[in-house]
Amino acid sequence: MQMDFKRLVLMAVFAFSMIMLWEKWQIHNAPAQLPAAAQSAAEGGVLPSPMASATPEQAAVPGAQASQGLAGAYDNVGRAVVRTDTMVATISARGGDIIQVELTQHKQTEDHSKNFVVLQDKGAHFYVANSGLIGKELPNHKTLFEFAAGDYTLKDGEDSVQLRMNAPAVNGVAVTKVLTFHRGSYLIDVAYEIDNTSDVALDATAYFQLSRDSQPVEHKTGFFGGIGTFTGPAVYTEEGKFQKIDFKKIDKNEAKYVHSAQDGWVAMVQHYFVSAYLPKGNVNREFFTHRISGDVFGAGVKLPVSVAAGQKGSIDVPLYVGPQEQNKLKAIAPGFNLVVDYGWVTIIAVPLFWVLSHIHNLVGNWGWAIIIVTILIKAVFYPLSAASYRSMAKMKKLMPKMKALQERYKDDKMKLNQSMMELYKTEKVNPMGGCLPILVQMPVFIALYWVLLGVVEMRQAPWMFWITDLSVKDPFFILPIVMGLTMLVQTKLNPTPPDPVQAKVMMLMPILFTFMFLWFPAGLVLYWVLNNCLSIAQQWYITKSIENGEAKPAK
Repeated sequence: MQMDFKRLVLMAVFAFSMIMLWEKWQIHNAPAQLPAAAQSAAEGGVLPSPMASATPEQAAVPGAQASQGLAGAYDNVGRAVVRTDTMVATISARGGDIIQVELTQHKQTEDHSKNFVVLQDKGAHFYVANSGLIGKELPNHKTLFEFAAGDYTLKDGEDSVQLRMNAPAVNGVAVTKVLTFHRGSYLIDVAYEIDNTSDVALDATAYFQLSRDSQPVEHKTGFFGGIGTFTGPAVYTEEGKFQKIDFKKIDKNEAKYVHSAQDGWVAMVQHYFVSAYLPKGNVNREFFTHRISGDVFGAGVKLPVSVAAGQKGSIDVPLYVGPQEQNKLKAIAPGFNLVVDYGWVTIIAVPLFWVLSHIHNLVGNWGWAIIIVTILIKAVFYPLSAASYRSMAKMKKLMPKMKALQERYKDDKMKLNQSMMELYKTEKVNPMGGCLPILVQMPVFIALYWVLLGVVEMRQAPWMFWITDLSVKDPFFILPIVMGLTMLVQTKLNPTPPDPVQAKVMMLMPILFTFMFLWFPAGLVLYWVLNNCLSIAQQWYITKSIENGEAKPAK
């Protein structure tokens, strides 16, 4: 029967939600973990190794041997701070590594007066961008570079600011690491300038690595903050397309991805933000992942470097550290916009966000954009929803007859089923008529859920009144309570289950869902509230039409 199927769907959703709630409850009440850097140091970790498959001669240089822990890797050495209109980056003299990046146009969730921090060598996470050259006595991420410590600020009228760092010259080879920051951009050009004054050609390998702990950022944003969002490395190539890599797979040496290609990039993905090395041109490159120490993992790319004797050469790989703004990412590198991962609903979510963003461009507010998109979706599916509510309304009118048949044939299930089928046939009611519309609409609703949950454009976006951030929970829980009330009204409009136990369960569902929605992002709850209100209006209209005889049952 239709109502039995719907109850089954609702119970499945409820069970799944309870599992998610229990998992988030355990995370919320788990003992505080040590910061990744401190944890690695306690476990006797080593500095990131750029490649697991290096030759013994190569591996000896980048630091495969035991060294000081990650917690103190960048202590007691010089630092430089680069300030632009989009970021504040801290660079260590050790390796010329970028050890902290604050985004000036994105603020912290808890304190909007402070910049959001992506890369950091201290604090809640260990997350740095390092690089180097593999070869005999060539500088790597453990080498101490020389530069003028202090602040480097992008001045008015300038399009870029540059930090140049010199490594000690060895065997007639001088290497300068150059970091170039651009106005209005989250791209950092990471380059090595090589002056080979020796009489021997230089054949080496450059590596560019992102080192990060495995802890997601979202685990501090509440029970349901960031549910299902991916945290970890990703590799993109034309051959393998977008490939996410799980930290646990890396730890077990079971990670599967394209290791060598003529194109592609490597990234470290987290909710809303991403860092990525984006090599240019069709040059053979090798991607790698590995566990560095403790809970810290590395993902990167290696590129060949050749400089003839007595010549100069260079290699330049852009590094992106910033928000997952889909339109901008797509223009930076092929497939880069795929870091905003919608999973199996991507084919629906991508055009859905396209519509949402275009409406936002017109109205200038993401809250109103959500409302307009909800109305559009409801209008598109109006015929399907109408069929569902029409079937439910007819079923509601038949409930007295159905209860009479159940009472008459309560001891004869076969006769009861036959009588029910005859009743449906006589009244021209399809008991499953409302199920197909629900199933058809479900992927669209799930896609919208992931769009509202995962896009950085929604982060810290206000709607009106008390809703100052659509990406976090309603601070006063007003929207979830309204959502629960609308769900209660819908329950009253539906046919009452003949089974008293089922009827009580259906009445309990609005309370349970209200409790779950307390921690959902306000943008999602806003969508559900409006969707419920539109559904109530549509269901009430159709039910009244049938009750008034506008849709008379067959005699």
